[in-house]
Amino acid sequence: MVIEGKPSLLGFRMPAEWELHSCCWMGWPERPDNWRDNAKHGQQVFAKVASAISKYEPVTVCASASQWANARSQLPENIRVLEMSMNDSWFRDTGPTFVISDRAANSANKEHNIAGIDWNFNSWGGFEEGCYEDWSLDILVARKILDVERIPRFPHYMILEGGSIHVDGEGTCITTEECLLNPNRNPNLTKEQIENELKMYLGVRKVIWLPRGLFGDDDTNGHIDNMCCFVTPGVVLLAWTDDELDPQHERSTEAFSVLANSTDANNRKIEIIKLHVPDPLYMTEEEADGIKSEVSLMGCDAKPRPAGTKLAASYINFNIANGGIIAPAFGDKRRDKEAYDVLSAAFANHEVVMIDGAREICLAGGNIHCITQQQPALPNP
Repeated sequence: MVIEGKPSLLGFRMPAEWELHSCCWMGWPERPDNWRDNAKHGQQVFAKVASAISKYEPVTVCASASQWANARSQLPENIRVLEMSMNDSWFRDTGPTFVISDRAANSANKEHNIAGIDWNFNSWGGFEEGCYEDWSLDILVARKILDVERIPRFPHYMILEGGSIHVDGEGTCITTEECLLNPNRNPNLTKEQIENELKMYLGVRKVIWLPRGLFGDDDTNGHIDNMCCFVTPGVVLLAWTDDELDPQHERSTEAFSVLANSTDANNRKIEIIKLHVPDPLYMTEEEADGIKSEVSLMGCDAKPRPAGTKLAASYINFNIANGGIIAPAFGDKRRDKEAYDVLSAAFANHEVVMIDGAREICLAGGNIHCITQQQPALPNP
């Protein structure tokens, strides 16, 4: 079902990720030109992530017809496995952005108290700059999820991925100019026009624009979910490095300056918690050799991932579940422990679970937040 009109004008808003969820959606990786060794290692880590989240909220994993039995065999029985075709498994970006209506929750009409925004998608940049050449299956993922759940849909012409936005649930959105203003997304829209669409569809009143995302995050052109996120209204975590020779240092310091001189939609000064990135990680020869460069089973070529590529690794790229923080561990004992401590202090009411082997997701261009999409619970009257 399609809802006509702008979500915010109908009382909808995008809730913060720490608000109550009814479930979490994930895909299942398989394309051999992006996931090494026919996605064997990636699937193992996806199973770890899904299992961890399922301890806090229901999880649905979507897998293609050829992978359904494999996914079912690797996942615990409490996780629902649905058959769904897709080009790749980045459900943060291809799944719907769920919005809820507090207005409907307080009325007798509960029919439309949750909906999903179905953004346009072009594989993070289109035919020449995107991550793969055919995204005809991915562009249907959001609609399929909403149909399965019988949730109304707000279609939108604007190209936007879920990993490019974060909200505090109280009127503030953070994003990056590097991504949303990139000419490979919406070249016919101005910054002001894009901001107005965010306000109309996410129910926010203020957008804070950081200049750039994480260094090396070329796949997404600097998604915010690798760089900065809200902990609570008025408080953010920011990817950081103390190494002034690291190109990330310049990006982090410019973002810090913008945030330190910003207020949110409710005129609160932004408190910044620094979360250090792991020491530099690079794709090894063995890892690169495991990625098939020929035409894949999906019928198209994915972006090359040569040995020596610096990985866009960040602890910011975590999932917030109902009482749990599911975060990546990269095998850097010092930084992994530091991230655990920072996240535990920032989310005092959540249990932090670090996922060993999250490097596998990073090798393919993202991390835990990128492969998950939370569905909010229905608002209570």
